[in-house]
Amino acid sequence: MSYLSIFDTSLRDGSQAEHVSFSLNDKLLITKLLDDFGIDYIEGGWPGSNPKDFEYFQRVKNSNIKHSLITVFSSTKRAGVKIEDDANITATIKSEADVACIFGKSWDFHVETALRISLAENCELIFDSISHLKKYFKEVIFDMEHFFDAYKNNPDYTKKVMEVVKQAGADYLVLCDTNGGAMPWEVEEILDELKPIMPEKFGIHAHNDGEMGVANSLVAVRKGAKMVQGTINGFGERCGNANLISIMANAQLKMGMKVIGKAQLKKLTHLGNTILEIANLKEIDDQPFIGKSAFAHKGGVHVSAILRNPKTYEHIDPALVGNARRVLVSDLSGYSNIKYKIDKWNLADKFDDASLKKALIELKKLENRGYAFEAADASFELFLLGRFNLVPDYFKVISYRVINEKLVASNDAESLATVKLQVTKDGGSALYSSEGNGPVDSLFLALKKGISVYYPQLADYRLVDYKVRILEQLGRGSEATVRVLIESKALDKTWTTVGVSFDIIGASFAGLVDSLIYQLFKSKTTPTNNI
Repeated sequence: MSYLSIFDTSLRDGSQAEHVSFSLNDKLLITKLLDDFGIDYIEGGWPGSNPKDFEYFQRVKNSNIKHSLITVFSSTKRAGVKIEDDANITATIKSEADVACIFGKSWDFHVETALRISLAENCELIFDSISHLKKYFKEVIFDMEHFFDAYKNNPDYTKKVMEVVKQAGADYLVLCDTNGGAMPWEVEEILDELKPIMPEKFGIHAHNDGEMGVANSLVAVRKGAKMVQGTINGFGERCGNANLISIMANAQLKMGMKVIGKAQLKKLTHLGNTILEIANLKEIDDQPFIGKSAFAHKGGVHVSAILRNPKTYEHIDPALVGNARRVLVSDLSGYSNIKYKIDKWNLADKFDDASLKKALIELKKLENRGYAFEAADASFELFLLGRFNLVPDYFKVISYRVINEKLVASNDAESLATVKLQVTKDGGSALYSSEGNGPVDSLFLALKKGISVYYPQLADYRLVDYKVRILEQLGRGSEATVRVLIESKALDKTWTTVGVSFDIIGASFAGLVDSLIYQLFKSKTTPTNNI
C-alpha cells in the first residue's frame, strides 16, 4: 500500500479566502486539531510577510506537536540581494520550523514580466535559495508556481527549472496549478511526458478555479505523486484550493492509499466542521463526505432501496468518515421515509401499517399548507410522537404580545415581548417580558425567561439561525403564507424546527415553542407538574 503525504496549507493559503480570517489563537488551535488528526505537514504561514505569522512560529514551539511537521512558507530570495541579507530568507530561518516550503517561478512569462530578470538569473535564485535553506531545515520543499501553465507555454524552460530544483537538493518538487485552470487530462498527459525526469518525491498543489482541484490532485496521485497540498474544506483565494477532505477520503477509500488510520478517518467530519466553526462559517451542507446532506435521502424510492441495502444509493458507508445517514421527510416522501424515522426513534411498536399510512396523509396535508419537515427533523419527530401523547405538557402558552417601537430621531428600534405562561396545574399563569433585538429575539428571550424559572437546564439553550420564506405559490399576495425555520443549539447538539402561518410573528413563535419543547424532551426532562 503506497503512502500519501498530506500537506495542509489552511493556515496560509486557506486564510487568503475572502471570508476567512484566523487570529493567532485560531491558528494555534487549528494546528493542534490537524496534528491530533494526523496531518503530515502543517504550513503555518509566511513570517516574512506579517508579524502574526512570525509570532505563530514562536508560539507553536510550545504546543506539544506530536505528529505533524511544522512548515514555514516563503519565496526564493530577491534578485540583486545576497542571500544572507534577504529579509524573507532570514525570517524563514528564524522561524525554526521543521520544514521550509518555498515557491519560485517556473513560467518564463512570469520571470520576464513579474520579476523582470533573465531566465538564467531566475534559475540561480532557485538554486541558491534551496541549497542555502537545506543547511537549516530537516526538509526543503519547492513549489513550482504556475507549473502547468509554464509547461504548456515553454516546456524546455520548465524542464530546466525542474533540473535546477533537483540539483539544489529539494526534498519534494511540488507542481502547482496556481491559476486553477488545468484540466485532468492535461495533468495526466504532462505527467506522462515528464515521467523520465520526474523525481521520485514529487507533489501537487492545485487550485479550484475550474472546479478541478480535487480531480487534478487525484490524477497526480495516480501518476505517482507522493504529496498533496491543499486545505481543509477547500478554503483559499478566489475559488479556493483543492479540498483535502475529499482528497483524503477518496485516496484512502477509493484508491487504496495509506493516508490516515481508519480510526482517524472517522474524525474527518468532526475536523472539517470544527474548522468551519473556528472560521465562523456555517457548515457546508452539500460538501462531499462530511456535509449533512452528503448521505441524505429524500425520494421515497431511494429510501425504500437503502432500507434493503445502503449501497443502492450510497458510494461509501458514511460512518467511515464520521458522518451519518439521514432520511428527509417531504412531499416526495413515501411509506419508507416515515418507516425509517420510526425505526430510528424506536417507535415501531407504536405504529402499524394503518397508522403509518394515516400519518403520511396528515404529513402531506401539512406540507401542502407550507410546512417543510425535510429541514426540520425536530418538528417532525414531535409531530409523530404527539400522535401517541408521548411528549409531556411542559408548559402552556396562554397568550403573547409584541410591541415594536421606532424612534424616528435616532433611527433606533425597540422591541418588547410579553408572554403569559402556565407551567404547573396549580400555579396559575404568569407574565414574562423581555426586550430584544427585534420581535423574534424579544419573544425568544421572554419565553426562555419564563420557562427557565421551572427548567433551569435551558440556560445553555440559544438560537443559532433563523430563516424566513414567503410561500408565494400559495397566493394571497402580501397575505401569503410565511414559513420560518429556526435552528437552535444547546451544548454540542443542534436541531431545527418549523413554523407556518399567515403571520410572520405567529410562524416564528410556533417554531420557538417547538424548539423549547424538543430540547426539554430530548434531555429527558421530567415535567414540573403536568398541566
